[in-house]
Amino acid sequence: MTYLNNTYDIIVVGAGHAGCEAVLACAKLGAKVLLATLNVDNIALMPCNPAIGGPAKSTLVREIDALGGVMGEAADATYLQMKMLNSSKGPAVRALRAQSDKKQYTNYMRNLIESNENIYLRQACITDIIVKDGRVVGAIDEFGIEYSTRAVILTTGTSLNGRIFVGLKSYSAGRLGEKAAYGLSESLIKHGIELKKLKTGTPPRVDKRTIDYSKMDLQLGDETLHFYSYKPNRPVRPQYPCYLTRTNERTHEIIKANLDKSPMFKGLIQGVGPRYCPSIEDKVVRFSENPSHHIFIEPEGLGTYEAYIQGFSSSLPADVQVKMLRTLPGLENAHVIKPAYAVEYDYVPAVQTTHSLMSKKIKGLFLGGQINGTSGYEEAGAQGLVAGINAVNYLNNSEMLELSRSSSYIGTLIDDLVTKDIQDPYRMLTSRSEYRLLLRQDNADVRLTPTGRKFGLVDDEQFKIFTDKQEAVKREINRLKEFKISATDEVNSILAKYEEHLDRGIRVSEFLKHPNINYDVLKQIDESFAQIPFDVAEQVEILTKYEGYLKRQEAQVLQEGKLDKFKIPDDIDYSKIDHISSETKDKLIKIRPKTLAQASRIGGVKPADISILMVMLERHQVARL
Repeated sequence: MTYLNNTYDIIVVGAGHAGCEAVLACAKLGAKVLLATLNVDNIALMPCNPAIGGPAKSTLVREIDALGGVMGEAADATYLQMKMLNSSKGPAVRALRAQSDKKQYTNYMRNLIESNENIYLRQACITDIIVKDGRVVGAIDEFGIEYSTRAVILTTGTSLNGRIFVGLKSYSAGRLGEKAAYGLSESLIKHGIELKKLKTGTPPRVDKRTIDYSKMDLQLGDETLHFYSYKPNRPVRPQYPCYLTRTNERTHEIIKANLDKSPMFKGLIQGVGPRYCPSIEDKVVRFSENPSHHIFIEPEGLGTYEAYIQGFSSSLPADVQVKMLRTLPGLENAHVIKPAYAVEYDYVPAVQTTHSLMSKKIKGLFLGGQINGTSGYEEAGAQGLVAGINAVNYLNNSEMLELSRSSSYIGTLIDDLVTKDIQDPYRMLTSRSEYRLLLRQDNADVRLTPTGRKFGLVDDEQFKIFTDKQEAVKREINRLKEFKISATDEVNSILAKYEEHLDRGIRVSEFLKHPNINYDVLKQIDESFAQIPFDVAEQVEILTKYEGYLKRQEAQVLQEGKLDKFKIPDDIDYSKIDHISSETKDKLIKIRPKTLAQASRIGGVKPADISILMVMLERHQVARL
């Protein structure tokens, strides 16, 4: 691989969360990469919520780290607050959330990129992709400079033909203070790729010196720290509070009185907005029975007075936003530094890509992040990592990384994108996975570290940490099978606090299955349990307590995996298959699933269609014998 006269192995277009994961993965795997971005000062910028993680998203971050990515490492290095959400609920829905220092996060990522000798950073807008014989061979930027390359990864976020709306006023921009990217959309259309439009938005930023926090509910971080990355030496940093306030009847009155000034309600925005993160005006209209909505006040960083008003996304006029904000308890005198806005942008429906995130039309063209129709830093980072790994695999003509739904949330995310016709910005939710009890944030390393090792991103140090932990888990599970707790008065006096009682001795492997028993209780009974590291104890407790449920879901994976064994030939002519509707044929032709399992997940494909395909494939196999 060489770097000569604007010749690179790979070009990554966009330096958001997808672009950072993609370029660092490519560089770590030995490729010489050009990272082209509209503004080098906005690398890994958090233009919306300055936070990493949350429900389902924390699992994505842990999976990124297990595969050898960097988002978890950066979040651990720059957090202002760490909090485990749903800690009292089952392990499938527990979620770590890090409130991040926005500027520190950007600086951390930029340092990783600039210190890598395989990465060449350039502030430029890529306006054209050069394609010959169906393959990427180069790109051209806004200055007319031509670059030679064998692969391009598009991670353009909301920049493609982006347009910002504040009330009925609009202007060209991908996000506030940054120009939109023009030319590339037209280039993609020219090469036969379909584009559509989506919409997203962000809340206002307020000067924290004008906030009366005494009128709000304090939201503290956890005393016991949890981290995303499996790498060692994670910093213990001071934690800073967030706050909770609420909208009220007066807020809702102002919103309803000004809906005629909303570009969404006036029809000026054609793109579909995120279903699970609606604007405040959308919430008030859709959930009119709710007397109030939660609004969280979160710090943007230590070096700024800006506070983020989570839950208050809006595209109403700036003066109306001020009136709305000042109805909230604690924000009566709020000074708005940056208004909320909506942004409409072009994206590429991901049914046009394979599970490797390479375009079906153009070899060597990969897409990751919001350009595929997703919403969120974590979803973007996950796609960028997969696209980066596979761009190098494409250059080397080696096996592509295609994660299954049963292996990861990343696999679920990508499978949903490429097999379903997504109509609104896709957000990862625990409910999207049929295997969510197996795909937890706590076992991401078990599921994906061997894969990261196989594809070259997990180094010796990280892999040793993983194998040492797995050995410790096995030792502890075996110890619990032998360790017996006696029914003494001393033991029962401890258990009484947890509404438990022993009439006879019991092995810990059975006792731990009781709903009220965990390692915190066991530590009070015998000091040996206090010597077990938290991450090992967590795994052992979950594997023991939920053993029956886990076995049932593993059986489900095996049963549903049978459809994966039915491979669909690449040259199959769906138009000639009888007894399948024209609508189904059109969808199969468009998506071209590789297996019956993938075909079964395409929206609108019926079980009867799958049965017909199965019979056809079985006959095809017999005919080949």
